[in-house]
Amino acid sequence: MPDPIRLLLVDDQILSRGVLRNGLERERDLKIVAEINRSDDVVAAAKRHRANVALLDAAGPGTASIAVTAELRTLIPECRVVILTTYGRPNHLRRGLEAGAKGFALKESPAPQLADAVRRVHLGLRVVDANLAAESLKYSDTPLTHEETDTLRAARDGGSVAMIARSLHVSEREVRRRLWSAIGKTGARTRSDAIQTADHNGWLLD
Repeated sequence: MPDPIRLLLVDDQILSRGVLRNGLERERDLKIVAEINRSDDVVAAAKRHRANVALLDAAGPGTASIAVTAELRTLIPECRVVILTTYGRPNHLRRGLEAGAKGFALKESPAPQLADAVRRVHLGLRVVDANLAAESLKYSDTPLTHEETDTLRAARDGGSVAMIARSLHVSEREVRRRLWSAIGKTGARTRSDAIQTADHNGWLLD
């Protein structure tokens, strides 16, 4: 029997990581060599444990998953990345693949399905969960201008129009104009709804 595929699990939620571990360790050709809870530690852990595939939580704390993916591709190209997510964000999916991710999968995927994705990725194939791909195809690229995107990002943490204007070095009138335009383009009713819609679709990713 060939050597098992060496897996690195990256997820800040102990319960979620445990579910992944319990499902994947039943596969005789897979071996979990390390579990970590922050993406900052991925590159060092992948190198130390000679991981073949890193299962990387898209929403975990620390360095953004896309940045970590690009770093792994550059520094340890033999360690391939599968990004795990709970829903599809079109821009995130596209940028993750551009950064070098070989796969995108739903965190709640059945263990045999996820194990199959790991095997395919290890062979150098690209694997994207069908449900994620279908959800991503519902949306086009962002309808927002760069200015509207920057304004929604600045508004994510709350704060008044005056505060947003100061942070962007524009007038309050310009902030209001951008917010109303973004609300209209996202089909939202409020600033908060517009932010939520844009964030869900991956339009606010840096």
